[in-house]
Amino acid sequence: MGHGFGELFKLRGIITYRLSPFEQKAFGGIVSHGIPNTLRRMKESFLYVVPPLALGYLVYDQTEKAHMKLMRKQPGQFDDDV
Repeated sequence: MGHGFGELFKLRGIITYRLSPFEQKAFGGIVSHGIPNTLRRMKESFLYVVPPLALGYLVYDQTEKAHMKLMRKQPGQFDDDV
């Protein structure tokens, strides 16, 4: 056939435009679009992420405090040991 891959048929009436990956800007718009978009997405997901994490931390903290309280020796508990 003599053609490379992707050129095995002809499309008539459809115009396609391509830009070489070597001509694209890899970080184009990262400051003007990327940072504001990241901040917006963080703001939108704040109420979905922070309350469960805060509740989980509070439960963990109270559980650790109760565990440490239960693990302490009681005064007078081992007075009769020799």
